[in-house]
Amino acid sequence: MASSTLTGLLKHVAEKFPSHRAISISGKFDITHARLQELVERAASQLVSAGVKHGDVVALTFPNTIEFVIMFLAVTRVRATAAPLNSAYMAEEFEFYLSDSESKLLITGKEGNEAAQTAASKLKIRHITATLPQADSGVTFSPAPSGSDLESVSKIVNDPSDVGLFLHTSGTTSRPKGVPLTQLNLASSVNNIKSVYKLSDSDSTVIVLPLFHVHGLIAGLLSSLGAGASVTLPSAGRFSASTFWPDMKKYNATWYTAVPTIHQILLDCHLSKPESDYPKLRFIRSCSAALAPSVMARLEEAFGAPVLEAYAMTEATHLMASNPLPENGPHIPGSVGKPVGQEMAILDENGVVQGANAKGEVCIRGPNVTKGYKNNPEANKSAFQFGWFHTGDVGYLDSDGYLHLVGRIKELINRGGEKISPIEVDAVLVSHAEIAQAVAFGVPDDKYGEEINCAVIPREGSNIDEAEVLRFCKKNLAAFKVPKKVFMTDSLPKTATGKIQRRLVAEHFLAQISTAKVPKFGA
Repeated sequence: MASSTLTGLLKHVAEKFPSHRAISISGKFDITHARLQELVERAASQLVSAGVKHGDVVALTFPNTIEFVIMFLAVTRVRATAAPLNSAYMAEEFEFYLSDSESKLLITGKEGNEAAQTAASKLKIRHITATLPQADSGVTFSPAPSGSDLESVSKIVNDPSDVGLFLHTSGTTSRPKGVPLTQLNLASSVNNIKSVYKLSDSDSTVIVLPLFHVHGLIAGLLSSLGAGASVTLPSAGRFSASTFWPDMKKYNATWYTAVPTIHQILLDCHLSKPESDYPKLRFIRSCSAALAPSVMARLEEAFGAPVLEAYAMTEATHLMASNPLPENGPHIPGSVGKPVGQEMAILDENGVVQGANAKGEVCIRGPNVTKGYKNNPEANKSAFQFGWFHTGDVGYLDSDGYLHLVGRIKELINRGGEKISPIEVDAVLVSHAEIAQAVAFGVPDDKYGEEINCAVIPREGSNIDEAEVLRFCKKNLAAFKVPKKVFMTDSLPKTATGKIQRRLVAEHFLAQISTAKVPKFGA
């Protein structure tokens, strides 16, 4: 059963590599795999004393701290469900997520979270804080539970069907949907990630992405812990470009995973103020949004490591496909690689599997895929058709089995019957030497139904203007794919995980035209 539950997998690792470093808090302390296991068991016993039962949902809102890691694992250990939430949410957002997940308890760091506590209080959900004062102490709860019963925890047996994690989709096209992920889903995904990147106890990484999201939580943290490898959490509790490379060097990092936005930040820092030297990395991983081939080339040149683009989503417990390590095959710019640990097919609208190079909807099935959205029969009906989970993405598998994505079904731009992939336009735009970031998006149009626009962030010190962007597009794109309007800007609306959502970008710039007021958006 050890390999079919996350908790069993981590217990096995703690027994196999007890004295290996598991987690470092940069500049503060290190914790071994055996010590982490001990901290989790003790915290789990306190959760039992606090009344947490099998199946209860426990909301966690923390920065990227050791307390989050321990509490997440302790919640899953007692067969409860962890629901990590972005600590930057407003009270109304917390209210929606706490209510929709049916959370019974809110746990925060000792500093608390006013918005989360306000929402929890309104919903009559208990709140406790969890703190690890020193590496050699246990987690302190406030208010403290009546006791701690380690013996009762030792009798709890985790089951593959236990729902260990509850997340919401980012809601690019609709209201966020609740995604329950089981211990089997988690263990399957961790094993898939370990196998494709050959993660082992000699690997080390620095976590740059928030742990309330599958990319950082599963690809960065849990896959490392499940391989007996080590992770470093930045001392600030979040990504900082100024501490990233010093941490990578200090902790002998062998790889890192990030979204394109962060790769771009690191590239910009490299261009303006390069490090004296960079660590020797096995690979760099990019996921959660399309990575333009030109950016991939610049990353590989700057940091001397292969950049492996991957494809993932919450409903698949993160990983679906990835480019392989160099010794296992080529990594292809513009492709998100081959399926990993699951079946993948391209289906047409009638559920017929398409051949090589034929476009259709990317569909998957496997032990890492959620059984269905919570309390959402309508979404489940459309997402699980013909025996497959439908991703909502359009793509094709080439003759070598590599997946190429064209775009989200609802984001493809239909200009007078011509379907335009915004990803393709993005890639052309950022291949211009003076463009740092770019996003193409569809806008309503009386003549064509939809027309293409784009937003462009110039590189620092560049004087590029709309005319030059259009000239470059006309040279490199078919006429019908050339944006009708170019918005020059210094920032783009992003989700909390650094994703640029076309819908948000379109709304933001269309509002500028219609009202001449710029709506507020979060970074």
